Amino acid sequence: MSTKDGEGSSARWWTLALVALAQLLVVLDGTIVNIALPSADAELGLGEANRHWVITAYLLTFGGLLLIGGRISSTIGHRRAFVIGLLGFSVPSLVGGLAWSAEVLIVARALQGAFAALLAPAALSLLAMSFTEARERGRAFGVFAAVGAAGSAVGLLLGGALTDFASWRWCLYINVPIAVLIAIGAAVIPRTSAVRQTGRIDVFGALLSTGGIAAIVIGIGQLDGQQVSVPVVAALIGGGLVLLFSFVLVERAVPNPILPLTILESSARAGSFIAIGLMFSAMFGFYLFMSYYMQAQLDYPPLNAGLVLLIHAVAALIGSMIIAGRLLGRVPPAALVVSGLLAAAAGLAVLTFLDVRSTHVLVIYLVPAMVLTGLGMGLVITATASTATEGVGAHEIGAASAAYNASQQLGAAIGVALLNTVAVISSTAYHATETATDDEAIVHGYTTALAVSAGILVAAAILVGILLRRRHRGCAPHPLPEHQTEPTHGS
Repeated sequence: MSTKDGEGSSARWWTLALVALAQLLVVLDGTIVNIALPSADAELGLGEANRHWVITAYLLTFGGLLLIGGRISSTIGHRRAFVIGLLGFSVPSLVGGLAWSAEVLIVARALQGAFAALLAPAALSLLAMSFTEARERGRAFGVFAAVGAAGSAVGLLLGGALTDFASWRWCLYINVPIAVLIAIGAAVIPRTSAVRQTGRIDVFGALLSTGGIAAIVIGIGQLDGQQVSVPVVAALIGGGLVLLFSFVLVERAVPNPILPLTILESSARAGSFIAIGLMFSAMFGFYLFMSYYMQAQLDYPPLNAGLVLLIHAVAALIGSMIIAGRLLGRVPPAALVVSGLLAAAAGLAVLTFLDVRSTHVLVIYLVPAMVLTGLGMGLVITATASTATEGVGAHEIGAASAAYNASQQLGAAIGVALLNTVAVISSTAYHATETATDDEAIVHGYTTALAVSAGILVAAAILVGILLRRRHRGCAPHPLPEHQTEPTHGS
């Protein structure tokens, strides 16, 4: 190996390390507040119907702005977008930690999501452009997936430790030094070429997609079983669907769309977007319910609840790095994705048998569920992250990366809102029709929502299995420019 090749290889793996840390920051922040939420709720008075907005606000702006974030990343250069996203992310993290009201906390979380929408596609684009050889790509995406799959559970563990030994506010403060250190390290990432745009950024399309997604998530969030206004909910969801349909029409017509529809022509790539979206929709509700169940019904301290979820994180590492990382490229992606979806569904199904009288809960219910859901997430994220960016040209890699991340975060946002709604409605109805204690009604709501989650994953396995087997002939990988000299306006 020449010195130049050695330096290039070293730079690639350094890029992987920094991208993995940034991915950890983004994913971890989606859940770190989960386990601290009861403490923040008690101090700021969020309330049962509104507490999910601390999570949903982050996921909503993250997912809603990802498409334009991907386009901006391509326009200014992925490395520059990576650094701006990191530094921008740290500011609302500090504000959120200082929050003096529920409104300030929710707004700070929304701003975190906005900067994450620039950071995430830049990070995935840097990774996809750095690793194009099949074997190295499998290992790199295995690491990336491990961080993505385990990061959510690590966030819960870290959130528990910080809440127990410091304050829930440190769940937000902790982002500041981490983001700054990664940004400093990014100076050694090889520069990537900015894509010269032939027209204006498709702001109208970005507004349509963001507005449509926001309307649907807010509409679902209104279904909390307490003074529901059916006309308002119908108007929000229906209006959101109309906006998204209009978005598709605009993207077909404009010369410089933020989401080139050619990206979705590959059934394998479309299947990957669907798989990761539905996986996250099920799993983020799982994190929320398990956090509250272990602390409120089992009386676990926040740290103990986080330690239980660490089992999920370890299983995710095994599923992504040891299993999927080695098999990616040797077996069809459909085998990994479908197996992962079904394993996670089985883990959620185990929890549907819980009730307030269940004994040996940790051994019989929680550990098997954590192992199965962790393995499932590891398999799904590794295969879908690779497939979603495979064979995409350098000029569209930012858009493909953004679409993949958007599928994750929008699935999570809709899942949290929908499954929280299912849990609240089921719990309220059970309490009204049965002679039940508050705890019995709450657990019934959780198990009902988890049963819905398991059903979503089974349906996803069937649909995605069909799509991934019908791989588009034009989706074969082709070399991407690994490290180009960037024009003076990008970095």
